[in-house]
Amino acid sequence: MNADLDTLATALYVTIDDALLTNPGWTPQRPEVGIAPRLSDAELLTLSVLQARLGYTSEARFIRYAHTHLRQLFPYLPKRPGYNKRLRAAADMMRRITAMLARRCPSYTDDIWLVDSTPVECGRSRETARRSDLVGWATYGYCASHSRWFWGLRLHIIATPSGLPIAFALTPANHDERQVAAEVISIDPGLHRPGQTLIADKGYRSRVFEARLANEGITLIRPMMKGEKPRPLQRFLHPFRQIIESVNQTLKAQLDLERHGGRKPDGVAARILQRILALTAAIWHNETTNQPGPARSLIAYDH
Repeated sequence: MNADLDTLATALYVTIDDALLTNPGWTPQRPEVGIAPRLSDAELLTLSVLQARLGYTSEARFIRYAHTHLRQLFPYLPKRPGYNKRLRAAADMMRRITAMLARRCPSYTDDIWLVDSTPVECGRSRETARRSDLVGWATYGYCASHSRWFWGLRLHIIATPSGLPIAFALTPANHDERQVAAEVISIDPGLHRPGQTLIADKGYRSRVFEARLANEGITLIRPMMKGEKPRPLQRFLHPFRQIIESVNQTLKAQLDLERHGGRKPDGVAARILQRILALTAAIWHNETTNQPGPARSLIAYDH
């Protein structure tokens, strides 16, 4: 593990530990009488970020690696079943810590947002789609960029131009991305910011959606359709669309979003949150320590 990743892990542990001490309600519920976990919650989340960043999609392989190479950072390391169980129970805690880190990034208050959704495939065989524990949540959906149907979920992300995810949702693959984006913005009090500009692709074209955004004080920029009058700020569309595509590619190529390996709803949710936390933690560290290059770059943390 390189020095930059070691520095990130140390800074992340200290920040998470302080946040959990200040907000004890963020930690998973445990019996009042029982054995205190030897791996703290802050250590657990730091370990999960390292797993995502080191490219281990198998928890068993990662735990073997950790027992050999990460002992200097973690005096106690659980076995694979214990790590898996703790990680599944920590989904809400990961969500809260991710939001906290995002709010501490200087780019969180940017007045431009980028929105997109990307497929999260959960199976390919017909038997999987019939017998999986994800049936009822995972559905068939269409991926226009690859011209193919898939069975699984869809990850919706609202990000800043730095690549920082400030809001996200995991839905069935066939959910309307415009409706999801509007609901995410309306539900999160931190996103009630009149004067924002939202940049989207042509899939977000809808009079109802634009009117709903306008009521929130948000201007939508999207590609013009044939016969439409020129829309304001169109010249900014292409470069910003490349940024959100880059964020999706980072999640898929560098953080193995499509190789999450989850077979049950809580496992899939935890693994997706693990990868969003890893990306947010890297951007938080890059921005708060003034690292050179784009804030969303993970090159410095390559192992």
